[in-house]
Amino acid sequence: MEKRENFMMEAIKLAGENAASVTGGPFGAIIVKNGEIISSRTNSVTPDKDPTAHAEVNAIREACKKLDTFDLSGCTLYTSCEPCPMCLSAAYWAKVDKIYFAAGRDDAADAGFSDAFIYNEFSKSMEDRSIPIEQILSEEGKEPFDLWKKNEEKIPY
Repeated sequence: MEKRENFMMEAIKLAGENAASVTGGPFGAIIVKNGEIISSRTNSVTPDKDPTAHAEVNAIREACKKLDTFDLSGCTLYTSCEPCPMCLSAAYWAKVDKIYFAAGRDDAADAGFSDAFIYNEFSKSMEDRSIPIEQILSEEGKEPFDLWKKNEEKIPY
């Protein structure tokens, strides 16, 4: 078995252990850098009472803490299932180099974890989405960005 397959098996093993317990859903993720596992986490939505506590987000948070950075360039994300829109966005924000996944979104949907609704919402105009979105105070909202642009001590990300 190739090294990347070994890493994926580790993510799948985490997912299986979590699925057999009451600590979260059937998802596991690991972050690898230079051939070494930096973080390995599972889904913890229900015990943490946190809808953002998906395995991928948890692994990204842990890796950033361990590496003392918000930039995971040079890292690879292995996840037991195709990332949902939130997790995929988090991986992009974290700047991981590559993502490998095992089960697909249809497999997740078959087990009751469908993110098709969210993907469909993104394709709609704001006024047609199920959660109303309306822009107000747009000029005032630009002020913090103007301050950011002028701040010579900022740390860009």
